[in-house]
Amino acid sequence: MARFEMHNAETATMGGDNNSADVFCEMGLMYATGRGCKVDLVAAHKWLNIAAIKGNDRAAELRADVAAAMDKMQLAAALRAAREWMTVH
Repeated sequence: MARFEMHNAETATMGGDNNSADVFCEMGLMYATGRGCKVDLVAAHKWLNIAAIKGNDRAAELRADVAAAMDKMQLAAALRAAREWMTVH
């Protein structure tokens, strides 16, 4: 897999190919592990959810792992953020 840097996750494009789902999955992993940023489970779940919607099976599995470490308020915030992002993009 290619390595890439995401400096501004909000500018990522939806695209119609599986590459965008892979990018969103990597962004979720970045936030889940704190790779180059602070750990942010809400953002991690958001991006993994978007990747799963775009067809990335691995993201769906990782999203479940992240969700297990979140409380109900965090999970609600992550779902709301993903829904808002999908509506705009």
